[in-house]
Amino acid sequence: MKETKMKSAALFLAMILATPALAQETMSDTERSVFRDEVRAYLLENPEVIMEAIGVLQQRDDAAKANNDVTLAQTYAEQLHDDPNSFVGGNPEGDIIIVEFMDYKCGYCKKAYPEVANLLTTDGNIRYIVKEFPILGEQSMLAAQFAIATKIVAGDEAYETVHNTLMEFRGDITPDMLAKLGESLDLDTAAITVEMNGAAVAKVINDNRLLADAMQISGTPTFVVEDQMLRGYVPFDQMVQIVAQIRDDG
Repeated sequence: MKETKMKSAALFLAMILATPALAQETMSDTERSVFRDEVRAYLLENPEVIMEAIGVLQQRDDAAKANNDVTLAQTYAEQLHDDPNSFVGGNPEGDIIIVEFMDYKCGYCKKAYPEVANLLTTDGNIRYIVKEFPILGEQSMLAAQFAIATKIVAGDEAYETVHNTLMEFRGDITPDMLAKLGESLDLDTAAITVEMNGAAVAKVINDNRLLADAMQISGTPTFVVEDQMLRGYVPFDQMVQIVAQIRDDG
């Protein structure tokens, strides 16, 4: 009898969750009271059911978010992959495209940096695109402006060197620090400094922010690997597995 009552409670619970309005309308006050008592008794005797239900809901929510991310990545593929203002590293002809939204003051971006570099080196067939996304304050903005201005003034090779140096740098990013960095790399620091506050640099940063907003990206690092979005730091081994899986699926 006890088992029957618990099964009945579970059935009622499923019904009420599926069609709450209909269930409320069709139950009498007595039936509703019995229903509540049976459900309460069942849940008290089987509290693991609550955790199982939460797990199912979490799985559904994760699946919905993943599907939404796929749609976003596909919708904005052109802006992600074909923006002439974004630096392209790794193998420009690679069969897998990884886009990273990053910030030079982001601790997790710096943690991911050597692992991304390792992935590009060991794989050899990944096209890597950088999206400057300064969201962590004035130092982030200064660094992004300097890097983008370097690309405009001195080209991709100089940008890559500046980018790598800033990713490895652990101190405060100031105008004096950037000027010394430019001088140490034998760059035209005066021209870069002027360009930092120009319209072209502002447009790159604004375009990246608009793209991030459209793709519901609010943190760094965020990686877009083909049509998958990885929000946050991803260890090297996991990134390798993701790339391999994408190749297998393709």
